[in-house]
Amino acid sequence: MKASTLRRFFNVWPPFLFAGIRVQEIAPDWRYARVRLKLARYNRNYVGTHFGGNLFSMTDPFWMILVMHCLGRDYIVWDKAGTIDFVSPGRADVYAEFRVDDAVLDELRAATASGEKYLRWFDVDVKTADGTVVARVRKQLYVRRKKES
Repeated sequence: MKASTLRRFFNVWPPFLFAGIRVQEIAPDWRYARVRLKLARYNRNYVGTHFGGNLFSMTDPFWMILVMHCLGRDYIVWDKAGTIDFVSPGRADVYAEFRVDDAVLDELRAATASGEKYLRWFDVDVKTADGTVVARVRKQLYVRRKKES
């Protein structure tokens, strides 16, 4: 699947669509993604700020998907764990940007070269347009090179 096709799919996928989550970009080389969560009347919590579940949801699949595509079919990549730290109230649209660089891919390849699993944490800040951090999300990925048949 092409990155642009997946982006369009996510933007009509009910869990994202009805939460106000919009995938603005997935780079063709799978090294970058940008996601926006719009603050609207239908997705605010009791005190009028972003619902924490939506903040986590907007970040949930991206590290796994980007790393999976960057490493290719010879690797198994799964989400293993996730945490979120709420830093400040979200009272405006928020954004998350994901970047996978060569050093990370080299680290993953080296750590799994012998066929062992490797667990690695990835971090992303959820921010407003002015750079205010609303939440810090950590996702742990399980990565392993597939066994040859």
